[in-house]
Amino acid sequence: MNLKGLLRRHDMDMTEGSITGCLVRFALPLLLGNLFQQLYTMVDTWVIGRFGQTGEYAAVGSVGPIVNILIGFFAGLSSGASVIISRGYGSGDREKVSKTVHCAVALTLAMAGVFTVAGMAGTPLMLRLMLESGENAGVYPFAKTYLLVYFAGVSALMIYNMGAGILRAVGDSDRPFLFLLASTAVNILLDLLFVAAFGWGVFGVALATVIAQVVSAVLITVTLLRAEGWVHVDRKKIRFDRACLSEILRLGTPAALQMAVTAFSNVFVQSYIGGVRLEGLPAGVDSEAVSLGGWTTYSKVDQFLFLPIQSLALSVTTFVGQNLGGGNLARAKRGTAVAWLLATGVTALLAVPVIGFAPQIASVFTPDPYVIEVATLLLRRLTGFYLFCCVNQVLTCALRGAGRTTAPMVIMLSAFVGFRQLYLWLMSSYISNDLLPVAMGYPAGWMLCAVCMATYFFCVGLGGRHAKDSRRKIAKTG
Repeated sequence: MNLKGLLRRHDMDMTEGSITGCLVRFALPLLLGNLFQQLYTMVDTWVIGRFGQTGEYAAVGSVGPIVNILIGFFAGLSSGASVIISRGYGSGDREKVSKTVHCAVALTLAMAGVFTVAGMAGTPLMLRLMLESGENAGVYPFAKTYLLVYFAGVSALMIYNMGAGILRAVGDSDRPFLFLLASTAVNILLDLLFVAAFGWGVFGVALATVIAQVVSAVLITVTLLRAEGWVHVDRKKIRFDRACLSEILRLGTPAALQMAVTAFSNVFVQSYIGGVRLEGLPAGVDSEAVSLGGWTTYSKVDQFLFLPIQSLALSVTTFVGQNLGGGNLARAKRGTAVAWLLATGVTALLAVPVIGFAPQIASVFTPDPYVIEVATLLLRRLTGFYLFCCVNQVLTCALRGAGRTTAPMVIMLSAFVGFRQLYLWLMSSYISNDLLPVAMGYPAGWMLCAVCMATYFFCVGLGGRHAKDSRRKIAKTG
């Protein structure tokens, strides 16, 4: 890597120029970075699927909801810092940006130790809640090993995520992408070494992931400490600022709770999936491992389908934050509409080959014919509903960029937790405990959320106190 090039300013002013150009220019490195990040999780799954047991394969793929409880909480909390930084950048308030950056770094360091202990201590309980047959499941010991190693190194992921959020808030999505690229290369090489060559199984996959995350954390830390521009970090200034911390918590806590509680509810969703009735399996085949293995395969493809939506949605948070910080409400609204159109178009194009080639795609991850059959059914029946996710994600991130975080939290928790859990309980207990009816709890929640989020957005919009305050400030200083 060219160190001097990395240390130069890479921020981008999104208050001027083509709206589509700004969104695509910001989202493309983000998309590629997330793509490579998903690539190394896919390699984790592929390697263990090819060189490990079915129980190991199901374990690596099924632990996502547990990981996302803590990681989702921190990501939501850090989004509060990103909104403040992007708004300060748009309004030209350099001091505000600097204080928020240093406060966010202090918060990350303080929480890293807490999350490490909480993750490792909470792993057995979460697994017992998620797996239908508890500690006797063929999946349990492998999942426990993976999570203990993963949470032992979770602080590296937290440091990278906060650093990447700081850079993206000022329009820099290039360097987080480059660091993920390096991390992905390390992870893939170590996966092949630890699992295929050394035969370390789930432990090797988890260790490779942690080492790769350490690489990305080191790279982003060096960048913030030595880079030029608004987000330079001075070690002597890393401290809590009461006003900044209060604002970060006010904006980030609703998003944090929404992400963490949704992830926690998905632990129970997977317990429903693991307990579904599968017909036609021969004697001796572990039904829970097959159903979770099929869900694992579907989830890996799901993550790729979600990438364009997520990348464009995150670009909207920065776009709206900067433009409202600069007092341009109309441009913020137009940017939201453009992002939704782009996300919808790309998702529709990707859905066609996924539905058409579902068996071939599933066979990339595992040779098990029963797992492939389950994954094919899920891919063909659920993929079309991702169009509703475009509405949910783009509007939610636009509202967060405007500082409106409480209402999206309530809507998403109601749809993804309250409604979905009620649906799964009624379906599995009284209507049908077959795979597809239970799995439809996911798109049912997406549809309800899309309707509620769109209704709220069109009734309330992006305007409000923050945009007005910025215009008054610009009028006074102009």
